[in-house]
Amino acid sequence: MNLSVLILIVLGPILPVKSGRHSLEYVYTALSKPIHQHGIHEFTAMGLLNDWMIDYYDNDLQKKVPKQDWMKEKLDEDYWDKGTQSRKFKEQWFKVNIGILMDRMRQNDSDVHSLQWRHGCEVEEEQGSVRFIKGFDQYSYDGDDFLAFDDTSTQWIAPNAAAVPTKRKWDGEQILNQYTKGYLEKECVDWLNKFRGYGQKSLVEAKPPVVHVYAKKANTVGNVKLTCWATGFLPKDIILNIRKNELVISDGVKSSGVRPNDGNTHQIWKRVEILENHQGSYDCYVEHVSLKKPVINKWDNVCCDCSGFGIDLKVGVAISVVFVALVILLVLYKKAKICAKTEGSNSSDPVLKPIYSPPGGAAAPSTLPPTSNLVPKNK
Repeated sequence: MNLSVLILIVLGPILPVKSGRHSLEYVYTALSKPIHQHGIHEFTAMGLLNDWMIDYYDNDLQKKVPKQDWMKEKLDEDYWDKGTQSRKFKEQWFKVNIGILMDRMRQNDSDVHSLQWRHGCEVEEEQGSVRFIKGFDQYSYDGDDFLAFDDTSTQWIAPNAAAVPTKRKWDGEQILNQYTKGYLEKECVDWLNKFRGYGQKSLVEAKPPVVHVYAKKANTVGNVKLTCWATGFLPKDIILNIRKNELVISDGVKSSGVRPNDGNTHQIWKRVEILENHQGSYDCYVEHVSLKKPVINKWDNVCCDCSGFGIDLKVGVAISVVFVALVILLVLYKKAKICAKTEGSNSSDPVLKPIYSPPGGAAAPSTLPPTSNLVPKNK
């Protein structure tokens, strides 16, 4: 199974705007067996408001929890307790139905299989009024479309031949189909508007981070300290990683944690020592609610205070000596400005204020009916 299918559900957050289109979506993903990779669970469930995660649950956590402070503040414990019970019920439903689908497909447990359910609604706001655009209720198996609800005809569509028995069964229960249509067009929209109201202040105040990546000579001979620094962002929740060849580095990474700036914004840096004559490509990867897509700033192999400046001279073999000289001059000028800008006069770290405690969090409206009613077992 292609693991990118699983990663697609953890998309970079997109800035919710005051006008235009808005969406509320719930995504449930289950695996046929654990794969023992960090951050990938047998079962996950999350709510997304304009692609901004607002709640979360997984099989290890065993609890539906808020991912935004305003969700925690506005919704009482009863909401989260009922949501937890609903998530646990759905987790069991998915385990049963993956087994049913594997039998139907004549598959064994030698490989990992995935079943995903997405449902939600999209609206458009114009001059203060909200208009329903569409609803969706879709299933996929091993990354391929399996079954989808057509809100217009109030029927299920089966693009996969293996889904035809399920389509026939579900279409035979018109009460279920009418409920699904009503949920997508009315109840989902009501929750979308309610959640947007809860988080309106945070959504309006969101500010994007300014991201720098640079290196300085380390105390260890032959090493440099590679730093990724993001500043000026709001709210404080952010994902920042140093990557090598597009893989996140975890060993030996130091972090300032999220700290406050003047003016109600925040900043954070992470740093790791690497060989000055390293192999591979390094970059700084940042996700934030204010960004439509992640920021990826590649390190250009320049060290601010190293005698060799970390320039990869192999590049010079393929181009003229004059051009190489111009490139080096431009790089040194640019990096000198960045290093001077990021390094404070009183500290070698670009962050001078106390660490800011990160929020907790992670989990669909708990008023959804039990999964056995909304999505009957495949037979």
